[in-house]
Amino acid sequence: MTALPVTFDDIQRAARQLRSVANRTPVMTSRTFDRLTGRQVFFKCESFQRGGAFKFRGAYNRLSQLSSEERLRGVVAYSSGNHAQGVALAASLLNIPATIVMPNDAPYVKLQATREYGAEVVLFDRQTGDREQLARSIAEERSLTIIPPFNDPQIIAGQGTLALELLEDVPDLDAIVVPVGGGGLISGCATAAKGLRPTIAIYGVEAEGADDVRRSLQQGHIVSIPPPSTIADGIRTPAPGSLTFAIIQRLVDDVLLVSDEEIIEALRFAVQRMKLVVEPTGAVAMAAVMCGRLPERVQRIGVVISGGNIDPTLLGQLLESGDVHS
Repeated sequence: MTALPVTFDDIQRAARQLRSVANRTPVMTSRTFDRLTGRQVFFKCESFQRGGAFKFRGAYNRLSQLSSEERLRGVVAYSSGNHAQGVALAASLLNIPATIVMPNDAPYVKLQATREYGAEVVLFDRQTGDREQLARSIAEERSLTIIPPFNDPQIIAGQGTLALELLEDVPDLDAIVVPVGGGGLISGCATAAKGLRPTIAIYGVEAEGADDVRRSLQQGHIVSIPPPSTIADGIRTPAPGSLTFAIIQRLVDDVLLVSDEEIIEALRFAVQRMKLVVEPTGAVAMAAVMCGRLPERVQRIGVVISGGNIDPTLLGQLLESGDVHS
């Protein structure tokens, strides 16, 4: 059996790198949610992470290990929002120039925050442009280091520190449920969690129509899909990465699907009943538990709230009417 690209030791090293830099985010519970679902659910709230999402973990872990020469030249990343903010913030803390390629339909709150952290933003059209190709051309032209959003061992290891913390706080979970975009978060969490508890189940959750990982698992190879239009902008990826998919194939038990309507229902519960500000992607894993997608035997569940960077206008619309406007 071939070795996986990220090990449990890599996660532990990342945890040491992030100590006293990343926030140790809270684990919250809701008796109402437990009663509604018939489970015991523990929410790992990365909406309280620096930059408002888990992405800061991987970005800082990667950037902090650049050589002095690489730091001087700077970095380029591509992202719809949270990786953009994570890289921009980490770069500002480490005094590294950062350029971020973002889609022109990225949520304004994420675009604004990325610029406020000091990064240069280059916009592109998601429907006609290739963000990775654009980032590579900028990197080549300016001799910058590319910081990919998920397909990088140090990025994956940094994201996995989330699961280490969760299992230190709640060690006897039956499963962890994680939103899935390109797979960096779930592959890191699966590596960390199964390193601590080999019997724990790991479930990924995608939005309907953004199910590239589920399709890839079903077909046994990476499948690319057209740019998804889900309200969960953080998981609008067309395909998993080669590194993340290798880990997902080996360590993830299943990938579940939820609709945009179910995501909005979960987001409303988080805001109205738990007083948690979450972005649609942050409510994806919560929606899967809320709508009964997990096997009945799974009773003690860790749910990853991946981020809270939502435009206030969109949040108001979703709370008032439930209409999907991006």
